[in-house]
Amino acid sequence: MIRLYDYWRSSAAYRVRIALNLKNVSYESLPVNIAPGADEQREDAYRALNAQMRVPAIEVEGRISGQSMAIIEWLEETYPEPSLFPADPWQRLQARAFADTIACDIHPLNNLSVLGALRDQFGADKDAVTHWYHDWIRRGFAALEVFAAAQAPASFLFGSAPGTAEITLVPQVANARRFDMDLSAFPRLVEIDAACRELDAFKRAAPEVQPGAA
Repeated sequence: MIRLYDYWRSSAAYRVRIALNLKNVSYESLPVNIAPGADEQREDAYRALNAQMRVPAIEVEGRISGQSMAIIEWLEETYPEPSLFPADPWQRLQARAFADTIACDIHPLNNLSVLGALRDQFGADKDAVTHWYHDWIRRGFAALEVFAAAQAPASFLFGSAPGTAEITLVPQVANARRFDMDLSAFPRLVEIDAACRELDAFKRAAPEVQPGAA
């Protein structure tokens, strides 16, 4: 049994929940409240498990690892069917590039620790933080929309089923909506997000249905 150290609103944890569901892999969710003021990830008990003090992390047979994208790669290697990556090597590269645009370029600049630093260390008010948040999503989504729009019309980017690209996209779209971002400039991304959210694997991973959801 996989144990997932999770937070309902974490988009990185959301990715792993989707991947686990798409792979039909059972897991136990162990909520870690990383909301400002709760900060359970900083407590000694969790720090002893994950020195980086972030979610998600997985525990398998007493071994623990963090980092959502690494976890997804491990899931692919451990549970190869159904695959989360296209069969064609070039398309696999493109799928990883799409996913990493979100996981490496957008998300790290918009996570709770960065937003907290903007407020606490640099005096950013709510409007400034929102502008920062929107700006980094807009930059990444602008490039991803060009790529997505150039693909053959389909519900998903790389074939007849969602994979690593959609696994990263859907949580990031949810983040954008949570910060009231206008997504009208990204119609193809919105269309893909809508198709994914109709699937059971995505529905069961959605933040609002997780333990501890407010």
